[in-house]
Amino acid sequence: MDLNGHNKHEETTTLGLMKLKCSVQNYDWGRVGYESSVAKLFESNSGGEIDEKKHYAEFWMGTHVSGPSFLDDGGNVSLKSWLMQNPKVLGDVVVNKWGHDLPFLLKVLSVGRSLSIQAHPDKELAGLLHKLQPNVYKDANHKPEMALALTEFEALCGFISSEELDAVLETVPEIKEVVGDAYADQIVTFNNHNGEVKEEQVLRSVFTKLMSVDRNVISKALSRLINRLNSEKETRQLTRKEELVLKLEMQYPDDVGVLAALLLNLVRLEPGDGLYIGANEPHAYLNGECIECMAASDNVVRAGLTPKYIDVKILCSMLTYKQGLPEILKGVSLNPYVRRYTPPFEEFEVDRCMLDQGASVVFPALPGPSVFVVISGEGSMHTSSSEDMVSEGAALFAPAGVEVRVTTESELHFYRAGVNNKVLLNF
Repeated sequence: MDLNGHNKHEETTTLGLMKLKCSVQNYDWGRVGYESSVAKLFESNSGGEIDEKKHYAEFWMGTHVSGPSFLDDGGNVSLKSWLMQNPKVLGDVVVNKWGHDLPFLLKVLSVGRSLSIQAHPDKELAGLLHKLQPNVYKDANHKPEMALALTEFEALCGFISSEELDAVLETVPEIKEVVGDAYADQIVTFNNHNGEVKEEQVLRSVFTKLMSVDRNVISKALSRLINRLNSEKETRQLTRKEELVLKLEMQYPDDVGVLAALLLNLVRLEPGDGLYIGANEPHAYLNGECIECMAASDNVVRAGLTPKYIDVKILCSMLTYKQGLPEILKGVSLNPYVRRYTPPFEEFEVDRCMLDQGASVVFPALPGPSVFVVISGEGSMHTSSSEDMVSEGAALFAPAGVEVRVTTESELHFYRAGVNNKVLLNF
């Protein structure tokens, strides 16, 4: 028998939703106390006491060892161990492709200051890094991810275009002083070979040189840059990037990531906008709150804007060096209340649901599992065998093969994460 009194060999459609108690991460870049939505969600979900002086960064829903969820049934059974004992709730597609575990991890993030400039390794590199440094790289999986803005949200994502790179090196002498020779050599080679040397190689040279320079050189260049910008803002309006440089330097003094930010795209998302990030793509979340979904991994390679362990050599060698603005996802409307965001990754997709007063919506039975999280409001989630009252902070696991109907007498804002539908339908 399972924890709900069902025989674990019964069809999954006889199971209802499983309420979850979830984990919180108190990283330094998180928002403090009740300024953080993560803190409020965690308090409502677990009943844990919130420390007004503590940073609350991430609310995790899933099975990853760094922040596991537990069944909210009065016991101490993790979702991961329950899935191992009841693999049918995952559905045949997931079991055959990923084994007896949830292939995705759902989070809510409250970003108070910039995260590190980072990238996530592909599967091959993740396996190697985990083998070499298991204490730093906690698993052997890749970590493609997607962020959906809950508030206005800012991020650095991907490299600027070649034209913008030329402009930066022309108008920011402090960067040119650090990487100018490497860039000039590449440009000469590029021109002499009539374009045989790819623009990517020019960018790789510039970025690698910048990230590898001695900290004292960076400190002096940053000092000149900050002094110049503070002087110039008395007579002109600074650009968004220049304002960002001043802000980042206050957060991370003498950090090479402040200069590196000038080589990355500054992206602003409105609530409901989505941004996906593939393996080996540089990025840094800057400010705001979001839903984040990813493959079930916690692997991060860092090289700036952080006091944590950095690995410049690995980061510079692994990046794709693609240039240009990233795609902003607006979602596809499934009905008046639900928009679906489908990244080009197999492990996950996310539905955003905004139910009006008195409205209802049905999530059809799928061949794979889902995880729901309620951001605000109150309502009910019904299956053929259960009814659960839900409100802010509620997190629930839905087995494969279970239809979920959601109703509300007020308003209800929630998200559903599940395996990418294209995988479920085409397996």
